[in-house]
Amino acid sequence: MIISSASDYRAAARRRLPRFLFDYIDGGAGAEETLRANVEDLARVRLRQRVLKGAAEVDLSTQWFGQASALPLLLAPVGLTGMFARRGEVQMACAAARLGVPSILSTVSVCSLEEVAAQSPQPIWFQLYVLKDRGFMRAVLERARAAGVTTLVFTVDLPTPGPRYRDARSGMSGRFAPARRLLQAMTKPRWAYDVGLMGRPHDLGNISAYLGRRVSLVDYIGWLVDNMDPAIGWSDLEWVRDFWKGPMIIKGVLDAEDARDAVRFKADGVVVSNHGGRQLDGALSTARALPRVADAVGDDLVVFADSGVRSGLDALRMLALGAKGVLLGRAATYALAAEGQAGVEKALAIIANEMRVCMTLTGVGSVREIDGRILERG
Repeated sequence: MIISSASDYRAAARRRLPRFLFDYIDGGAGAEETLRANVEDLARVRLRQRVLKGAAEVDLSTQWFGQASALPLLLAPVGLTGMFARRGEVQMACAAARLGVPSILSTVSVCSLEEVAAQSPQPIWFQLYVLKDRGFMRAVLERARAAGVTTLVFTVDLPTPGPRYRDARSGMSGRFAPARRLLQAMTKPRWAYDVGLMGRPHDLGNISAYLGRRVSLVDYIGWLVDNMDPAIGWSDLEWVRDFWKGPMIIKGVLDAEDARDAVRFKADGVVVSNHGGRQLDGALSTARALPRVADAVGDDLVVFADSGVRSGLDALRMLALGAKGVLLGRAATYALAAEGQAGVEKALAIIANEMRVCMTLTGVGSVREIDGRILERG
């Protein structure tokens, strides 16, 4: 198929992936109301078209925490990325480096952080979940520091996995899941060879490195249920703040008061996110929550956002609503599944070009100029 927009990669990924993997990345919690609202509410954000503003030269570069980025974009942490393409986390990090943007590695990646850091041309960021095993958390923080990780992204909106019914229906979880996944893989021979056979080992690389044995993906969702910690509170994170000396971002904030708590916690940033609609169905979309959070924290920390971004226009909307950087999750993962590293690079280039066009038509010449003044009110 002809890829002309980043969203075209969704259909391409669907053709290539076994159903259980496509539904895992494509689906959300419950009836998927929040998943849909992320896209629909963002699409309702209207921009002011301006003329004769002299925006011929557009600068997409920015920086966070003293680190330069060629685009106001980051590749979001996505669990099991190594199942969408052969050693997918490595390919994702290399694509990010080619485009000059940060890549954030998930705790529940297939490739370990040492493998990714060793092959990435630039330092990576690392995303950490709150787990019951504090020994693992400390060990992985030590490993991240040793691997040259610059920034920690602490995900706090998954004290327990949301009800992801599509995963149970597709075979990602539930009874007879391994057998169902094997049968589906047989219908996708290209994926079965490239990833299923040549992309081994298939395990939770960071967990396996800590335990000294391979932790398989047989019941990935079950592992999440058993190991996430719903009892966690802000005070329980103090030791992490004390231990980690680099920038620390709290991911999964939707409420203004939670954002103020992050300021009091002395976080360096927050990601306004509902986990891509994969946790609390019925929660606010990111587009609706973002302005409240941005207003609540002002310049006290850096505000990032994700969920629902499928294009450069969407990214510009997020920046106008108050974000200083935009995380790409599904948009990048669809591209990875379809065409590997080259697909991610192409998707980022398409989104960057769309941003340049939209910035020119709204009369802004740099990322620093993007704010609520380019939005239509009423």
